[in-house]
Amino acid sequence: MPEQAPLSTDSTVLGFDVGSRRIGVAIGSSFGVGARALAVIEVHANGPDWTTLDRLQKEWRPQGMIVGDPLTLEGDDQPNRKRAHAFARQLQQRYNVPVLLVDERSSSVEAARRFAVERAEGRKRRRDAANLDAVAAAVIIERWLSAPHDATPIS
Repeated sequence: MPEQAPLSTDSTVLGFDVGSRRIGVAIGSSFGVGARALAVIEVHANGPDWTTLDRLQKEWRPQGMIVGDPLTLEGDDQPNRKRAHAFARQLQQRYNVPVLLVDERSSSVEAARRFAVERAEGRKRRRDAANLDAVAAAVIIERWLSAPHDATPIS
């Protein structure tokens, strides 16, 4: 595969919060207001729901993808990290766009905090909690937008 140009924060990107059962998906760019949650994709025994991912990729036509890099609070590896890196490599091969890894420590905590605020303001309901993984993906994109040089290209 040829070397890809670096990803600019002017680009539209899809962001992913990878879990063992679900993958949160968000869309974002510096032209919008940060990022917004799009969907939560189920992960089955044979991998993620590629049909839905293909549809989102076709609909949004991102110039790149941002995948959360799960580290412990101390910055060490954790079991989900291999899964996230493998998923990032699959995205790069499948869609032939730059894929970057962004430290996702505490992104789920931030997503839960945002949900709690929106719920207290009456903008979210309890049933919307199913979308928390997608909100975490939006947090991951926003981290990349605020510190693009901290991202790591997938190898």
